[in-house]
Amino acid sequence: MTMASEEKQPFTVGSKSFTAVAINTAAKAGEWIKSKLGDFSSLNIKTSPHDLVTEVDKGSEMMIRNLIMTHFPTHSILGEEGVEPGPEASIRALEQVSGAEFLWIVDPVDGTTNFVHGFPFYSVSIALAYKGEVIMGVVYDPNRDELFVAEKGKGAYVRGRRTQVALQESLQESLVATGFPTDRAVSLPLNMKGLAAVAPKVRNIRSGGSAALHLAYVAAGRLNGYWELGLNSWDMAAGVLLVQESGGKVTDTQGKPYHLQVRNVVATNGHIHQELVDVLEQAEATGS
Repeated sequence: MTMASEEKQPFTVGSKSFTAVAINTAAKAGEWIKSKLGDFSSLNIKTSPHDLVTEVDKGSEMMIRNLIMTHFPTHSILGEEGVEPGPEASIRALEQVSGAEFLWIVDPVDGTTNFVHGFPFYSVSIALAYKGEVIMGVVYDPNRDELFVAEKGKGAYVRGRRTQVALQESLQESLVATGFPTDRAVSLPLNMKGLAAVAPKVRNIRSGGSAALHLAYVAAGRLNGYWELGLNSWDMAAGVLLVQESGGKVTDTQGKPYHLQVRNVVATNGHIHQELVDVLEQAEATGS
């Protein structure tokens, strides 16, 4: 192939190298995190006693940043531990990188409270956005050694098998999940109103404590739906693509399309989506 013909080849945004780097990075960080279980020295409070950070979170993010920048030194990275605590700081941080062509969105330990207590439900979440649109996402659960991966337009997979959302068509048949916000003043009371409204209408409710894994479980058909208030882009970006590429639907709690600025989210198999959104709206529990 001549140089001229090489130059005419189109640039492929969904390059496999992006996904390969994300998979390798998530796996290495996840195994390192697991090795530190019960062996960390610092525990700090961020916005409240319910919002925790350890040196493992910071070390994991540093490892992820270094690995990504080794391969893609011109790309931008938005990571949880590089942002000041609080929703306003999170919004500002996202705005500051909104113009980036390639933006990696990283949660180095999604489920820090679980990690601190030795509860084995936490994950590493890595997504890549191209001009504001998420094109690749990886969620790795080191305890189950499960790696969920999605590329836009190419489907989502776990353990090499394509994921597909659950088939149940009503809330009555559904197992759904939620998360309890760290904001105890505003978001938690709203979430409790939503919980009270949803609980009688579904088969049962779970709350695992990792938004990324909840989304991955919706994608894999293990949950029919999930909602939570007060999340950040790094909690959701990878998981949202997993759900979408598995045939599911993700919106904000009012049913409007998902984008990186969304903080209150509903993700479902699609069949129960409007029913769940309607219940939250009727309970005035959308947080919007």
